[in-house]
Amino acid sequence: MKWILVAAIVVATVASDLLQSHEMKRAGEQSVGAGGFARLLHTIARRRLLILGVAGNAVSFFAFMALVQREPLSFAVPASAASYVLETLLAGFVLHERIGTRRAAGALIVLAGVILVGG
Repeated sequence: MKWILVAAIVVATVASDLLQSHEMKRAGEQSVGAGGFARLLHTIARRRLLILGVAGNAVSFFAFMALVQREPLSFAVPASAASYVLETLLAGFVLHERIGTRRAAGALIVLAGVILVGG
């Protein structure tokens, strides 16, 4: 059950972050001032993929809560860090971001940590 919850966290987090990044780049730069916050809320309300991304955050949150009820936090947090590795890969393939050597090495180090914690 713990690995099902970890997979749910990772998949929901990755999907959510990719959707949010994609949609916010399409929306353009947003101001965070008083009027900017209202415009940001309006932007969120108009973009279905962004709303889906927020829903993915909710799924990830509740799956994480279920995981920490069953497993120690010292397992849950590092295991869920697998999302960093998958996000780095998909940022390159889906969002066409440039992933340099240092970022790739960092993602591999995180992957090694996830494997050590999970073993």
